[in-house]
Amino acid sequence: MNESPEHTLLRETVREFFTRELPEEKIRKFDRERKIPHSLWGRFADLGWMSIPVPKEYGGIEEDVHTAAILTEEISRHFASVAVDWVLVSMSARLISEIGSVEQKNRYLPLIAEGKFIMSFGMSEPDGGTDVLQLKTSAEFDGTEWIIKGQKLYTSMADEADAILVLARTEPQDPEKRAQGLSLILTPRDQNAISVRRLELMGMRAAGTCEVFLDEARAPKDAILGNQGHGFYHLISTLDNERILAGAISLGIAGAAFDEALRYAKERQAFGRPIGAFQALQHLIADTATEVEQARLLLTKAAIMQSRNEECSKEAAMAKLACSEVAVRATDRGMRILAGYGLVEESPMERMFRDARLGPFSPISNEMTKNFIGERLGLPKSY
Repeated sequence: MNESPEHTLLRETVREFFTRELPEEKIRKFDRERKIPHSLWGRFADLGWMSIPVPKEYGGIEEDVHTAAILTEEISRHFASVAVDWVLVSMSARLISEIGSVEQKNRYLPLIAEGKFIMSFGMSEPDGGTDVLQLKTSAEFDGTEWIIKGQKLYTSMADEADAILVLARTEPQDPEKRAQGLSLILTPRDQNAISVRRLELMGMRAAGTCEVFLDEARAPKDAILGNQGHGFYHLISTLDNERILAGAISLGIAGAAFDEALRYAKERQAFGRPIGAFQALQHLIADTATEVEQARLLLTKAAIMQSRNEECSKEAAMAKLACSEVAVRATDRGMRILAGYGLVEESPMERMFRDARLGPFSPISNEMTKNFIGERLGLPKSY
């Protein structure tokens, strides 16, 4: 599928940036140290990447989801942990743009475009997982501020965020309508009532995934994003974007794994010839090449539909499913082709293999994704 000249230029710009400023040696170092330099967001802002999801009237360039997916894929080709965090920035900007008050938009969107405001999402809880509605975090208004109590898990970037968007129950629960009465509260992170514990993951090691404890954390009266009691419904409206960008992360890993496996198969010599001459390895490479292109077509279709404001929930789910599964298979095959060298930390394949494992269950498991697709095909709800 032919891309626009603007999209081709964006891909080239990302590759040039990583070659010049964040080559493999630095990426490997940050992955080992489990951190992303905070200054990176300023550089992304200089390049206009932080402005992509921000409306023009707030200092952004307001590109569509298709453009955001291409940027996400290309970043993920080099350093998937950074792509995970950039997607959170993108989701933050789009959510504030869509449901934020005028004051919230004026306050936060220009800062996001400048790389000066990071918002973390506090949604999942230890007992909840995919069942987000099984949450225990509560918030009460004391006449002046919101007082928030609870615990969040898998809260990305919470250790460096300026604020955490906490999903909390603000109204009594109706057993028949669990989705009602939940609100999104933009909670300042820098307070003693919030403690953050970083989780050390096998993959995406540099992306800050955290556990958050809120012990009577405080948020101002105007901290609710969107309508009070409708927080879950606001989140539902972001699912297609989230799944498309999650698919783009996995697609970037799959594409990079293919490139690395192909390069190695051409250069590595055995029995007097390149190992790529052996039919068994050619089949592995051909399978990966085919599946990566199939996944890209699905993702591109979903991204274009979303950019046109067309209904694409089924297509977005299919794209996320396909891309995440291809990333796992591509890195599995890559490991077979690289053999022992694939296990060495100086090999990018070692990191890709670990990073690819997140896709099949984030932001939603592929099993639940298949259930969702089944429903959109007219089958009964399975859960």
